Amino acid sequence: MNVIREDIDALHALIKIRVTPEDYKSKISETLNKYRKTANIPGFRAGHAPLSFIQKQYGKTVLFEEVSKMVKDAVNNYIIAEKLNLLGNPIPLDQNGFSGDFSNPSDFEFSYEIGFPPSIDISLSKNSSFEFQKVDVNETLISKQAEDIRRRYGKLTSADVVSEKDLILGRFLELNEDKSIKEGGIDHTSSISLEFLDSSDVRALFVGKKIGETVELSPDDVSKGPKDKAAMLGIKEADLENVGNVFSYTINEIKCMEFAELNEELFAKLYPDESVKTDADFTARIKSDLQGMFDQDSDKKLYRTIQDSLMEQVKADFPDAFLKRWIKQVNDKPVTDEQIESEYESYRNMLKWQLIERTLFEKHKIVIDQLELFNFTKQLLRSNYANYGVFDIDENELSQNAMKFLQDKSQTDAILSRFTEEKIITLCKTEGTIKEKIVSYEEFIQK
Repeated sequence: MNVIREDIDALHALIKIRVTPEDYKSKISETLNKYRKTANIPGFRAGHAPLSFIQKQYGKTVLFEEVSKMVKDAVNNYIIAEKLNLLGNPIPLDQNGFSGDFSNPSDFEFSYEIGFPPSIDISLSKNSSFEFQKVDVNETLISKQAEDIRRRYGKLTSADVVSEKDLILGRFLELNEDKSIKEGGIDHTSSISLEFLDSSDVRALFVGKKIGETVELSPDDVSKGPKDKAAMLGIKEADLENVGNVFSYTINEIKCMEFAELNEELFAKLYPDESVKTDADFTARIKSDLQGMFDQDSDKKLYRTIQDSLMEQVKADFPDAFLKRWIKQVNDKPVTDEQIESEYESYRNMLKWQLIERTLFEKHKIVIDQLELFNFTKQLLRSNYANYGVFDIDENELSQNAMKFLQDKSQTDAILSRFTEEKIITLCKTEGTIKEKIVSYEEFIQK
């Protein structure tokens, strides 16, 4: 068997495997003899059918299977021996990928296309500068978070007069143009939360009103889009086009939020570790938690900044024609050339970033340590538990759950992606230059 490589260009080549009868005859004979010993052919005792009969019945299939296996092994062995770094996998040059005739076996030649990744030359130094936006956790943010916490642990109480942040339960009645009640129109009871209305003018319609009083309004003014409007009126979204836009709303109940008091009982619910006992502790804890949360978001933004900067800095060509054919062949479902063209740039950018990450890891001698990945998974789970207010977690249970996650390939891929992202961020913070910029919460969200 003869394996040769023919370079098409710097990133694209052919592997050709030439197979002669001397390469496959003995193997075919050996396999057919095994078939003969176990074949149960009508008219012959088991294992005694003539070899010519076996050859006629199974010869072509055996030849195809054995030659295909030999060629596959030859390609894999060649890639390993030559230490080839490939993009994707070898693909047949054309639909069949070979020349020869299995009905009249003689010499065969199989041709496979291979693609190579471009050479990426990049490393980080103090000249590599990245902006890190840090949110200014000011008194306004702290007060708002404290109010949200007190509301979350507060309770609704009944009120007689509507205030700006109250929850109202009332009856929608659809009206005619002359403001009379529409016969067969919408008649539905729903709640309106004044606190979350966009318009202060609409909110003012309700403030000061009492139970039993009526307001004329448009459902559009108190809903958040078609889906919310339909739910508020008790109909299907598709039926909105048949509904008018003038309604009366009669107030049946008024509920106001009585905020939870800041005391040791609330602090014990919020922080079972007893780290917060006073109002000052509470304020400091909110500030610390907010800063930690925003810093995580800042890290995510920093990662995107790093990606954009390095992707722009690195110039790399790809064997585009080969990759497009490869994508089409390996896809589970049929894809058109138009689909590939529309998505190819995103796919190529993903490949480019993976090569940049790999190069940075190699240049700066970063390795993925399994114990470190395991501990990282535990920390992710610990954070997830904390989001649900669970802080006291059994260490053995945490370790067992982390092992289960890492045994699930889809979960492992996602965790490894997060872990790699964290490694890149840490690398840029230690080897590069991070320029910290304090921004307001509003500016951070806007960007």
